[in-house]
Formats: sequence, structure tokens, C-alpha cells
Amino acid sequence: MSKRIGTKCVQGGYTPGNGEPRQVPIIQSTTFKYATSEDMGKLFDLEASGYFYSRLQNPTCDTVAAKICELEGGTAAMLTSSGQAASFFSIFNIASCGDHIVCSSAIYGGTYNLFAVTMKRMGIEFTFVSPDCTDEELDAAFRKNTKAVFGETIANPALAVLDIERFANAAHAHGVPLIIDNTFATPVNCRPFEWGADIVTHSTTKYMDGHGSGVGGCIVDSGNFDWTRYPDKFPGLCTPDESYHGVTYTERFGLAGAYITKATAQLMRDFGSIQSPKTLTM
Repeated sequence: MSKRIGTKCVQGGYTPGNGEPRQVPIIQSTTFKYATSEDMGKLFDLEASGYFYSRLQNPTCDTVAAKICELEGGTAAMLTSSGQAASFFSIFNIASCGDHIVCSSAIYGGTYNLFAVTMKRMGIEFTFVSPDCTDEELDAAFRKNTKAVFGETIANPALAVLDIERFANAAHAHGVPLIIDNTFATPVNCRPFEWGADIVTHSTTKYMDGHGSGVGGCIVDSGNFDWTRYPDKFPGLCTPDESYHGVTYTERFGLAGAYITKATAQLMRDFGSIQSPKTLTM
């Protein structure tokens, strides 16, 4: 039976069993105990699911991520320490020095500075186009080294509404995903995956927090973009990751889980922009 959006807001991501807490437990432990080193080894090698260190994954955070994933209609999600961290991870997970991104010019000022200044220093170049640009202008913004298109459902604070379907069609015509910041709309008012977007980000600090007490972010993957069609364009997902035991994310986790698993195992491992379970009161 399909759940209505209000039910997902309350019940999504968490189904307690008999005798288990009705509310999501806040698990504050940094580490988790296992009986054998073999059990730990399977977790380190991504051969088993579970928890061993909260910088990578935490049960409370994963439950909230699962709720947002269900609300958006995605296949996998992760929490970050802020919306800025989510925006950074969403791009840096598939782009590196020498790459290029097409981006709507009507975006949050902090995100613009992240892209135009800080990530430019990292060697990633952004071309900003008006959300009202012509199809010809949008097409002309792409390059051979373009790795993604980024925009906001409703721009903060300009309130410009992006034509998600048009930008998705342009992105897919050039073999790259569309990443949408859905903070202002929330999945209650718009579900970008239904209009062709591939990845959604949120600053949960805004409407999802609702009471001004917790800074946070989230990334949700639709599982729809086929990275394996473009292995030369997305080697980080389609070739072995030597920093993580040679795992090839698309082979091990499929399209439904590759993008988020890589962002968790690689970027969260190295940057540590984790959401604290103590701030989660959703």
C-alpha cells in the first residue's frame, strides 16, 4: 500500500519491531563492538552492512537519511554536517581537478561562492547560466569535460523556479546527471526525480529542521543515472578505488547504491563532514 506524504514524514525510514522504541533512538556512540576481527574486516571491506565508526555511518543518521530518501523517492541517501557539505559532496563525488560543471546562476549565495571561488581553487570550473536561458544558450554551456548540471528547485533567496525537466533533458543529452537542491521546495511540494533529476540535495537546517536547532544536510540518489554508460567520464564510480581495497562501486553496489556508497566510504571518510545524531529530532 502506498503511503501518503504525511505518513512518510512521520513513519518513513523507521519500522520498529516488537518491543523496540516507537521513537528513533539517538545512538551517540562513536564506535561499535564486534565479537571477531573477521566481522570487522567484512565491514571495512564493504562486504557486510553494519556500523563500526560514526564518521562513516551511524544508525540514527541512517534512519533519518532513509526517511528523506523515502520522501524523495530515491534509492539511497546520506546525511552531512550542513547543506554546504551536501552541495560540495554532490559535485566532488563525480568531479575533480580539470573538470567542468554547468550551473544555474540563480542559487544560494553561499553555494555560488563554494562553486565559483573555493572549488575553482581546486581546479573545477563552473559555467553559470540563467534559469531562463534559451535552449541554445544552455546547450552551448556544455564542454567535453562537463560532469554534471546543478540547480535549485526554488532559488534562495531569488525564488526563481527552475524548469527541472528542461535542464534534465539537456544534462542527459550530454551524458551527465542533473543535481537539484530541493531545500526550499522540500519533497512535500516537489519531488525532482519525477521531473528527471538524478540527485537531490537538501539543507535540512531549513524546513526539515523546522525549529532552528540543528544544522544539517542530505544527499539523495535516484538510482536512475547509468554511470556505466560513461565509464571514461565517471572513473571514480566505474573503476577500482585503490583507496578502498580496490572496490568498483557500480559493480559492488549497482546503480541504486554506487553513488552514495562512494560518497560515504571515500568523501565522508576523508572530509569527516558528519551529522551528529544528537542534533536529529526529526
